[in-house]
Amino acid sequence: MKKLTSWLVPAFFTAVALYSCSGSDTYEATPVTQEEYPGILAAFGSNINLSSLENYANQPKPAYITRDNTAGNPITDKGATLGRMLFYDKNLSKNNTISCSSCHKQEFAFGDNAVASTGVNGTTGRHSMRLVNARFGNEMKFFWDERAASLEAQTTFPIQDHNEMGFSGTNGDGTLQDLIAKLQNIKYYQEMFKFVYGDATVNQTRIQNALAQFIRSIQSFDSKYDAGRAASANDQQPFANFTAQENQGKNLFLAPPVFDATGNRTGGGLGCAACHAAPEFDIDPNSKNNGIIGKISGTGIDVFNTKAPSLRNITNSSGIENGQFMHTGNLTTLQQVIGHYGNINIAPGNTNLDQRLAPNGNGQKLNLTATEVNAVIAFLKTLSGTDVYTNKKWSNPFK
Repeated sequence: MKKLTSWLVPAFFTAVALYSCSGSDTYEATPVTQEEYPGILAAFGSNINLSSLENYANQPKPAYITRDNTAGNPITDKGATLGRMLFYDKNLSKNNTISCSSCHKQEFAFGDNAVASTGVNGTTGRHSMRLVNARFGNEMKFFWDERAASLEAQTTFPIQDHNEMGFSGTNGDGTLQDLIAKLQNIKYYQEMFKFVYGDATVNQTRIQNALAQFIRSIQSFDSKYDAGRAASANDQQPFANFTAQENQGKNLFLAPPVFDATGNRTGGGLGCAACHAAPEFDIDPNSKNNGIIGKISGTGIDVFNTKAPSLRNITNSSGIENGQFMHTGNLTTLQQVIGHYGNINIAPGNTNLDQRLAPNGNGQKLNLTATEVNAVIAFLKTLSGTDVYTNKKWSNPFK
C-alpha cells in the first residue's frame, strides 16, 4: 500500500461537498471519509487526493482561442480525475498490459514514437496521433478516417479492437460488457464512480465521458507562439519575440500560394493555414486525403485520411520531433513533411485528394528554397510549450 505524507493524510479525509455532474448523473453532497474511499488511498496514495483535486475544469486559456468541441460533456475536476485513472489503467486491456497511455505518451505530447503502435495482439494498424489540445478544434470526428463521431465515441473504440486492447467480442475476445464487469469488481473504481456519479455503477457512457473529459483537459498554451500572439493584435503582424526567420516562416505558413496553370507556385506563401488555421492549428473538418496513401487489408488503398492532430507540440521543448508523422507514420522529420507537400504526386486511384493540393487539377509544386523550408520549420517549433510534458495532473497516477 502506498502511504500519504503526514501533512496530506488529514487533507485527504477532510469533508468536501460534491456537486452535480452534467447530464442525468447527479449526486448529493457527502463527506469524504477513510471508510468510504480506502481503495483509492491504497491504489494511488498522494497521486489522487479527493479533497484537493487537480484543476481540470477551470484552466486558463488565451482569449484568442475560441474553438471548443466539448459539446455536452463539460470538463469537471471529478470526472477528469476518473478519466485520468482510466487513461493510465492497464486493466482496460484484456491481458492487463496496455493502457491508453501506452500509445498516447505524455513525453510525446500524448502521441506515439512508433510507426505503428503496439497492442495486446501485436502491431496495430495505424500510428497513434497526438491528443494535446484535442478540445480546441472545429473537427468533431476522431481517428484518421473519422470513423468516430465524437471524442466520447472514440475512447472505447481502441478498447473494442482485437489488436489494440482486446475486448472486441471476436476472435475469442471478451466484450465491452466483460470489461465493465471487470472494472466493477475493482475496489478503487467502485469508490471513484460513487465519488463522481453518486453510485458505483460502471457503464459505457460514464467511461466514455470521463475519458473524454481527461483528454480534453490536456492543453498547451505556453509556447513562444502564444507569447508573441498575446502581444499582437493578430497573427499577420510580426511578433516582437520572434526571430526574423520565425516571422518569415509564420508569413509563409499563413499566406496562400500563387500558382500557374500547371500547379507550379510562382509567388505567395505555402498555404498551410488553409487546412491548419491559426491560432488553434487544428485540422479543417473539410480536409480530404493529403496525398499520403497506404495499403488496406484485401485489395486497394486507403485514401480517406481526413483527420490530423493539432500542429501544436509537433516538437518537444528541445525542438525534437514528437514521433512519426502522418497516419501511416512513414515520415520522421518536419523536413520530410514539408517536402511531401512541396511536391504532391497524385497516385493512381486517389480520387479523394484534397483539391487545395491540386491547383488546376495538378499536384502542387511549391518550388521551395532551403531558406523557406528552414523558416517554416523554425516557425512550427514555436508552437510547442513545456508544461504539457511534465504537469502532474496529466501524469500516470499509478506511479
